[in-house]
Amino acid sequence: MSNFSLNSISPIDGRYQNKVSQLSDYFSEHGLIKNRVIVEVEYFISLCEIPLPQLQNFDKSYFTKLRDIYENFSFKDSTNIKEIEKTTNHDVKAVEYFLKSKFDDLNLSEYKEFIHFGLTSQDINNTAIPLSLKEAIKDVYLIEISILINKLNELKTQWKDIPMLARTHGQAASPTKLGKEIQVFITRLEQQLNLLKQIPNSTKFGGATGNFNAHYLAYPKIDWVSFAKNFTEKRLGLDYSFPTTQIEHYDNLAAYFDNVKRINTILIDLSRDIWTYVSMDYFKQQIVDGEVGSSAMPHKVNPIDFENAEGNLGIANSFLQHLSIKLPISRLQRDLTDSTVLRNIGVPFGHGLIALNNLQKGLKKLIVNKEKIDQDLNNNWAVVAEAIQTILRREGYPKPYEALKDLTRTNNGINKETISDFIHTLNVPQLVKDELILLSPHNFVGR
Repeated sequence: MSNFSLNSISPIDGRYQNKVSQLSDYFSEHGLIKNRVIVEVEYFISLCEIPLPQLQNFDKSYFTKLRDIYENFSFKDSTNIKEIEKTTNHDVKAVEYFLKSKFDDLNLSEYKEFIHFGLTSQDINNTAIPLSLKEAIKDVYLIEISILINKLNELKTQWKDIPMLARTHGQAASPTKLGKEIQVFITRLEQQLNLLKQIPNSTKFGGATGNFNAHYLAYPKIDWVSFAKNFTEKRLGLDYSFPTTQIEHYDNLAAYFDNVKRINTILIDLSRDIWTYVSMDYFKQQIVDGEVGSSAMPHKVNPIDFENAEGNLGIANSFLQHLSIKLPISRLQRDLTDSTVLRNIGVPFGHGLIALNNLQKGLKKLIVNKEKIDQDLNNNWAVVAEAIQTILRREGYPKPYEALKDLTRTNNGINKETISDFIHTLNVPQLVKDELILLSPHNFVGR
């Protein structure tokens, strides 16, 4: 582990850095700077394609060289921009000056004042950040959660025929199937992912207060709203917001965070359920050579993967909650609070990625303890009471619920023989008794 990792305040950049490193390309300072460069370069190229009168003679063969600036963007480049920022004290202006120096290197100095032409910093930030988020979701988040869902599908199929005692209010309840319980989580996750994919990746692009004041002043005959829509949607693959203030109003971004928060909440629910099943001995965990469970009790194999996931998902949700309630609020046309909190978008996704990795790891370790599951079913014959009273209702038997209540709600032990003796006392046809006798906690599982 590097000294940087050991000295990091956040575990994302320390203990867990290797688990979240793939997010650095999108949410790090370097990643953000690179996306700002992308937006500035593509904006200049789009101005050339209008073309603006002063850019109509621009040699389009240079477009490739301009795109090379961001396609080959290095840490040395981002470091140079940070050095410029020490003088400008403005991060977006530093990008502009960096690109102007690149234009000088390419002998394009006469065109460099059209870099960042008519724009405010938020035109860049409000395109670069949703671009980062969109790519991170596509390249990392959706892939990792798909791996998790695939594993759950595998387990669902593997466990589909295993009957299991259900519990409502923590008490023994009508039996279920282990595979079905896993399917519940799969369905919940897939539904929320479908909603997530429908939320627009909204961007703002409209000048200092969202009205294209400077653009229309310089070139009043150009439809700048149409230009911006075409640029952000067709060139960058984002969804154009109009009208706006100086900043994107972040309502869709808030919806995005709220949706991810719901996904995380489902995963917390999954983590706690699996943890509980482990505590009930329904699951055992594969033993890893050399791994220590408890520092004091050698026999223990703690469900640390699910505990770690739950903790990280909770931290992620606290960040997502703040982001979703803060970002849509701005004083008049703009204040700087949005910029402050937007720098933390990567934090909840970092914690979320750690959680996804731990869930994947934990699920691979699970071993079904069918002996314990069967034991609990055999010790809870009272759960077939619902089945018996339902058949008796069908047959028109008087007060079947009350009859089963009197039988089972006594704090006395109920077993196969108790149920069998009760069935034989019922004043119903023998065929019905034969049907009831076949009932057990193992087969009263529905579909």
